[in-house]
Amino acid sequence: MSTFHGIVPPLVTPLLGRDQLDHEGLERLIEHVLEGGVHGLFILGSTGEAPSLSYRLRREVIAAVCRQTDNRVPVLVGVTDTAFVESIALAQYAADAGAAAVVLSTPYYFPAGQTELRTYVRNIVSELPLPLMLYNMPALTKVWFEIETLQKLTDLDGIVGLKDSSGDLDYFAKATRLKEQRPDWSILIGPEAMLPAAMRLGGDGGVNGGANILPRLFVECYDSIITQDEVKLAELHRRIVDFQRIYDVGKYASKYIKATKCCLSLLNICDDFMAEPFHSFHPPEREQLAQILQELDIPVVQG
Repeated sequence: MSTFHGIVPPLVTPLLGRDQLDHEGLERLIEHVLEGGVHGLFILGSTGEAPSLSYRLRREVIAAVCRQTDNRVPVLVGVTDTAFVESIALAQYAADAGAAAVVLSTPYYFPAGQTELRTYVRNIVSELPLPLMLYNMPALTKVWFEIETLQKLTDLDGIVGLKDSSGDLDYFAKATRLKEQRPDWSILIGPEAMLPAAMRLGGDGGVNGGANILPRLFVECYDSIITQDEVKLAELHRRIVDFQRIYDVGKYASKYIKATKCCLSLLNICDDFMAEPFHSFHPPEREQLAQILQELDIPVVQG
């Protein structure tokens, strides 16, 4: 089994203000997902609003998560940045805090060509103090880690796998075939409803945002795939697909993170304050989500 596998929720970053971490909410969130049986934590990713957080706050998040997790599961830390040296500095901080690996997407704003990207990854791997998982997120970075590029990077021992959030299962299938060259690589899927299909293609698990809210559901789905319990899997996957209704609330691309944070707030786990330029859902959307959770037999604690 690959080093990183199973359900690794991309944690939201609970906030109380523009540059203020919701420490109590973060503690409750960590215990909530760990009690749900997750196999790791991924912090400072897209769901964690990392690009909108100050470097100071990112370090505060890393320190708080690693301290509380206390090696119960591996902690993976997103270090994607437009500045090479900032990615290295954050990776070093993560290593000192006790993280297990770092996660890096293609640098955003200036789109890199594939040759440039390969050189960039080779240069950064040589400086990193931790293993690296690549992160394919073309919808936000506008650049893919193309399969040929990944194949040419398989010689780097410092790379331990790929998180793919493209939603393209043909691409995912090709990525899993790279394990013929690197059997130690972990190939994880982002879009949560694709978890069973991705694992049938040879994937190792999922970095699924919904696991912030319903960690046990996703862990049981993963377990049923591993044990090949098709009857149980069908029911669990049906519930995951039904759960996707929460992402229909709202109208902007930020609705995915807003819905996740709002649900956590409705469950009294953490605050739903959003990093600017975004704002949390207004009362009508909040009520819609409360109704959906109730229809899914998820008890709403407040609001």
